Amino acid sequence: MKSGKPFLLLIASLFFSFQLVAQRNNATLLGIVTGEKGQPIELANISIKNYPIGTITDRKGNYLLRIPAEKDITLVFSCMGYQPIEHVIQASEEERLELNVQLSIQPNAIDEVQISRRQQANGTMTRLDPTFTNNLPDASSSGVEALIKTLPGVSSSNELSSQYSVRGGNFDENLVYVNDIEIYRPFLVRSGQQEGLSFINPEMVSSIEFSAGGFDARYGDKMASVLDIKYRKPVAFSGSTSASLLGGSLHLENLSKNKKLSYTGGVRYKTNRYLLGSLDEKGNYDPSFIDVQTYITYHFTDQFDLSFLGNLATNNYHFKPESRETSFGTFQTVYNTKIYFDGQEKDRFTTTLGALSANYHPSNKLNLKFIASAFQTKEEVNYDILGNYYLNELEQDMASESAGDSVLNLGIGTFLNHARNKLLAEVFSFSHKGAYSSSSHLLNWEIKAQLETIDDRMNEWELRDSTGYSLPYSDEKIELFRVVNTNNQMNNMRLSGHLQDTYAVPMNSGELYLTGGLRFNFWNYTNEWLLSPRFSVSYYPKWQNKLIFRFAGGSYQQSPFFKELKDRNGNINSSVKAQKSTQLVLGTDYLFRAWDRPFKLSSEIYYKYFSHLIPYQVNNVQIRYLRDQEATGYAAGLDFKVNGEFVSGVQSWASISLLQTKEDIIGDGHGWIPRPTDQTLNLSLFFQDYFPGNPSYKMHLAAFYGSRLPIGPPNGERHQDTFRMPPYRRIDIGFSKIVIGPQSRSTAKLLAPIKDLWLSLEVLNLLGVRNTVSYLWVSSNSGDMFAVPNYLTDRKLNLKLTVKF
Repeated sequence: MKSGKPFLLLIASLFFSFQLVAQRNNATLLGIVTGEKGQPIELANISIKNYPIGTITDRKGNYLLRIPAEKDITLVFSCMGYQPIEHVIQASEEERLELNVQLSIQPNAIDEVQISRRQQANGTMTRLDPTFTNNLPDASSSGVEALIKTLPGVSSSNELSSQYSVRGGNFDENLVYVNDIEIYRPFLVRSGQQEGLSFINPEMVSSIEFSAGGFDARYGDKMASVLDIKYRKPVAFSGSTSASLLGGSLHLENLSKNKKLSYTGGVRYKTNRYLLGSLDEKGNYDPSFIDVQTYITYHFTDQFDLSFLGNLATNNYHFKPESRETSFGTFQTVYNTKIYFDGQEKDRFTTTLGALSANYHPSNKLNLKFIASAFQTKEEVNYDILGNYYLNELEQDMASESAGDSVLNLGIGTFLNHARNKLLAEVFSFSHKGAYSSSSHLLNWEIKAQLETIDDRMNEWELRDSTGYSLPYSDEKIELFRVVNTNNQMNNMRLSGHLQDTYAVPMNSGELYLTGGLRFNFWNYTNEWLLSPRFSVSYYPKWQNKLIFRFAGGSYQQSPFFKELKDRNGNINSSVKAQKSTQLVLGTDYLFRAWDRPFKLSSEIYYKYFSHLIPYQVNNVQIRYLRDQEATGYAAGLDFKVNGEFVSGVQSWASISLLQTKEDIIGDGHGWIPRPTDQTLNLSLFFQDYFPGNPSYKMHLAAFYGSRLPIGPPNGERHQDTFRMPPYRRIDIGFSKIVIGPQSRSTAKLLAPIKDLWLSLEVLNLLGVRNTVSYLWVSSNSGDMFAVPNYLTDRKLNLKLTVKF
């Protein structure tokens, strides 16, 4: 921790310097953004082109923005479904300018406009600016998911993984959509080291919407959250490329001359070898992750277009461990474990996705969409790793000449881990979605048929030897500590759909939106029919235009996919039914101004009751379900978020979450126990700053704190998982400098096409905190089990070059 002090002093000095000039060389811009008919547009973006400065409009279309003075700046006004426009202005120091703007509907975007007109009725969905992903310091290179982790109700205790848990749910309970297509992850990934790239390419994203619970019936059948991503339809040629110590990317997009064909695509490469070198487990890390995506749209007419979304991702993880040394314990007693390895691990995960969408909107009121998609994942996990360990107690007396040396050997042992696991999973689906809009109603519906084929083969075993005796001990033969050998095939069909209506209630005291919907789901493997009613209410009182109230809830029933059917021995239980959750969410937004800048305080209180729960245990990012058990449970909590212009012209926010989630396994006699995601307190911060007189120098900071999570011994009973890991604490910070921009164009012919070029320096894990992600359990000579922490990454620097053209 001491090594982090110089960095803290540096950050404090820079921040103080920023604030000293915060009131100089600025002016104030204000106005209103309206549509073609004069109606105010909420959540329109106002930004300064190629600067980290911007804001959004409130419910009446008003905006206020502090801008650089004494120079020409280009203002960009944009909103989903509308054509962006630009204005070039110059203001004197501390001048107050008014600029009112009218936006026109974007051609071929009628369906998006209908959605944006109902933004106020969007229940618990939160809309995020995708440009935040460009500068967020992040070890996992996930972009969008890294941004999601800073929101209230969301927690993550592993910077190597893009996965997250929401309000007591696990990773498998989160929905992710890209252009209305549900996204799946590889199933056999056991740790963040293997995970690779997230599906979402942040350079292709046009909009991000997220709900932490209480979402509408138009979204699917999972219990925790929904992330709804839309990829961009280009309006001109552009591109970007980046390179860093963690990988690189290339993105291109264009629109044909007749404006009928548009395409955007990207290639990403990631390697976390540099980060993994800071782990206790030393060896030859050779990870390689590649992702290729394309999104193509052809407009046959103004009413009909055809789109294709394609993805190919290959994740290779090769590791030859050599040695490991980890010290742990308390101030009174410190232990040390040394392990010498032999063997290797070679994993390969290949996923492909292809989706064809036909979109037809015969009028401004009606939109019809048909989607056919195919997903395949081929996964192999192979390892043979031999480890010889030594467990010692260290001398704690600092006055002793042997301080820090081993004073007592507590155990010697050996383990041998073997796996040959293969999985082939395919998902084919066809769906129809529709929306009809009138003056006071927005009706939407969907029906979907899905086929699933799964071929799962597992061959795992583990041999343990402590002080010359194999565990479990037998005087007749060598017994394996754990054996899994299965061969499972499944062919299933699902039917699902929904019907939902949003009604704008006419009233004089404000704006009231009522949304009600019903989902249905059928899975032929269990022959279970599910009906899930859901509702949401949004109220914008006229008597207080700074307040917004919302109330949402309903039934959320999650049918098993595949993992939930398997027990720890790999066997399938066909009698497992859908997990069920009844949710209620009550929230408010309070809009206010401080320092003459806009802010919003959001709060939500929620309660979730669970039935037919399948208990599970977590090791790193691997979830093992206990399908032979069933539980009831609950999750209750409070979420708070304050966001606004803490620094003039740039958005920042802080989130606080309080949570309690427990379950009672039926028939085990141990009563209520904490669920694996029972994290009482979670704090997160996303903060941006810049030199007000020179915004080409920027700073971005992401900070996280998550309280202690429960964990237990390996292969133990679920009620034993009550030991708590240390809290998760992490700060990532990035500094960047715009080398080429609107105010600093290069005269060199080679660099003329470049619009922006900036260099970034990121300090990952600024404080150097050694966070624990899981435990390795070893035996002493007396048979006692010791939990040796598996620490995450140490402090690392990352250099990054980004070019946009």
